[in-house]
Amino acid sequence: MNRIFTYIIALLLSITISQLGCRPSTSSETVIVFWAMGAEGENVQKLIPEFERRNPDIIVKVQSIPWTAAHEKLLTAYAGNSTPDISQLGNTWIPEFTLLNAIEDLNPWIEKSSIVKKENYFEGIWDTNVMDGVPYGIPWYVDTRVMFYRKDILEQAGYKNPPATWDEWFDASLKIIQLAGGKEKYAVLLPTNEWVPFVVTGLQNGSTLLKDDNRYGDFSGEKFMKAFEFVMRFYEKKLAPVGITQVTNIYQGIAEGFFAMYITGPWNIGEFQKRMPPALQDKWMTAPLPGPDKNTPGVSLAGGASLVIFRNSTKKEQAWKFIEYLSAVQRQLEFYKVTGNLPAVEEAWNDTLFRNNVYVKAFYEQFKHVVPTPKIPEWEQIAMKVQQYAEFASAQKMSVTQALAELDKDVNIILEKRRWMLNRK
Repeated sequence: MNRIFTYIIALLLSITISQLGCRPSTSSETVIVFWAMGAEGENVQKLIPEFERRNPDIIVKVQSIPWTAAHEKLLTAYAGNSTPDISQLGNTWIPEFTLLNAIEDLNPWIEKSSIVKKENYFEGIWDTNVMDGVPYGIPWYVDTRVMFYRKDILEQAGYKNPPATWDEWFDASLKIIQLAGGKEKYAVLLPTNEWVPFVVTGLQNGSTLLKDDNRYGDFSGEKFMKAFEFVMRFYEKKLAPVGITQVTNIYQGIAEGFFAMYITGPWNIGEFQKRMPPALQDKWMTAPLPGPDKNTPGVSLAGGASLVIFRNSTKKEQAWKFIEYLSAVQRQLEFYKVTGNLPAVEEAWNDTLFRNNVYVKAFYEQFKHVVPTPKIPEWEQIAMKVQQYAEFASAQKMSVTQALAELDKDVNIILEKRRWMLNRK
């Protein structure tokens, strides 16, 4: 009996504590619903108690959604008129939800804010949230691609500094292969199951990728073709492995010198620190991407995630308060500590967390030179087509001219509905 009594008391106590932790709402409190994706959804909850302490009349309920299900769930919620008050959106999703008239014009809120101002953010990142001059999202964290490279191998090839131009990048690659002395090694890893290098070099060379108000593909245009031909030279000269089967482990490949350069994102800083052998921890570094020439910075992609307010929300004022809270410098730093996501607010980069981190400096420099991909809902479908034809061309199943002509044909089919809608306006 004593054991049963003890168990009941313990159970009641645990229920009471659980209820206290959930902080049930009262009639005087407003509950706002926030949808966040992946690890962000799990970790943002650590920042909420302080917000609720400062705003005792607001309760934030977070729904964490896997990235794989997020897009479909958001569209289903829109169709069912059951969207949250606030949501995290990938930057490339902003155009789609703007077109659906699902998310709020944030200009009136920004104009009254002392925390959220356009000048506080990297220009290229802010621009990803702007449609027809109207901001629909506030950058929450940022992402881009830079070059990770083996310092020692490039130094042996005569490059004490990383390549800053396309010519230097190609020349360094040739010299790295010469050093290999006939062994099966490569200079750079450019996997054809990743579309980023092909799109980035096109953007660096001034291509807009699409033309006529994003109605048609422009991949066979002169600017993109020249950039595409440049990347294909790495495969033709065997400076990069063709296909994705030759490299099964990126970290082992760069540690063994199977390749010396790789274009990737900030998540790999931690992975390199964890996976590279101790003897090589001071042998790798990051650098901004090389550009076509000395006068043209090598732009990269403006990526990351933003915070939006849904138009159907009846709690926009409280939702905006929460966005301002997450946008404060201190909160940006706290979020970086729990997630590793780089802060969107530029002032946060003055913290010693970043000033003393040699691997992060390249990302800060690169964020000054980032541009968005075309702001249309169809972009992700188009990116997959770029990847497909890059694979054909790298394996010499198609010539560059043929691959890009076929790519434009496929892209024009994808954009058929867009043309129809624009022509009806």
